[in-house]
Amino acid sequence: MDGVHNILYSGAGSPGSDERNHPSMALSSVSLDRPSPRALHRSQDVASPAKTAFDLVCEVEKWPVWLSFLRTARRVEPSEPLGTGSEVLVRANFPGEAEELFEVDRFIPGHQLSLVGAYSCRRRIDLRIEQKSERSKLVVRVDYPTYGGILGALFDRLTRRRKLDVALSDSLIHFKGLCEFDTGPDAPLLDF
Repeated sequence: MDGVHNILYSGAGSPGSDERNHPSMALSSVSLDRPSPRALHRSQDVASPAKTAFDLVCEVEKWPVWLSFLRTARRVEPSEPLGTGSEVLVRANFPGEAEELFEVDRFIPGHQLSLVGAYSCRRRIDLRIEQKSERSKLVVRVDYPTYGGILGALFDRLTRRRKLDVALSDSLIHFKGLCEFDTGPDAPLLDF
């Protein structure tokens, strides 16, 4: 048991029983933001730089173009730059209200955009770009709560979650196409 406490608590020497309860001595060895085992998680390699991919991720109004399970997405304050604390209204095909308010709780420019439900912290949409030489990788995680106990979870797993999982896989292929599409002035003629 002391071995576990030594991992979880930092201090000089072996901590005593009084020191273990002191809040300034606590140093968590595990992340408090561990993903739910029920979360949908997909990734897609993209043949474009991370900056190009992240710029597309940050265009909230274009999310329904490539995230097929979203019907609409718009920023509450479009004049302000996207960052931590920004609010996004989303109409989606997962359970909940017709229009959900999400707040950006983690924003790392060029790398990560994470949204959490304003009224339910169990609703999450995480979008992350990983740089891999000239290529990049988009990683998306979607999580939402299910209610109704075991039967509700089973019903969700057999119906809505399965459809959402397929839609998420298709969405990443759409993102890849949008991100890799060359929009130069002569781009359509290069195929001939």
